[in-house]
Amino acid sequence: MTGFLAVLLRLRPRELARLEQYRGLPAPGTIGALRDRIRTLRGEIESGFALLAAADLPERVPTVFVPAGEPALTLLLGNLEHLINHKHQLFLYLRLMGFPAATPDLYRLRA
Repeated sequence: MTGFLAVLLRLRPRELARLEQYRGLPAPGTIGALRDRIRTLRGEIESGFALLAAADLPERVPTVFVPAGEPALTLLLGNLEHLINHKHQLFLYLRLMGFPAATPDLYRLRA
């Protein structure tokens, strides 16, 4: 989730300077702390997206892998794919360990 924050921070450095506090944080030590962290990061991501406009999406953002920069949209979509892959990985591992995870645990089904 911090990958989203990194892109948003590059696009809106003044407005989102507070996002620097999440860089390099150690992993939470408990499930409760992890839930809290995810909730916090999700709120920060939503706040960051609220500041963006369509014109921001083609802006080139330098990365460790591509110092010349890649379009912000490419980076945001890559972070989404990465997050989805981890979500599915966790779901699969839980199933393999016998945890009764089911489709509603993987997707937010709409009523």
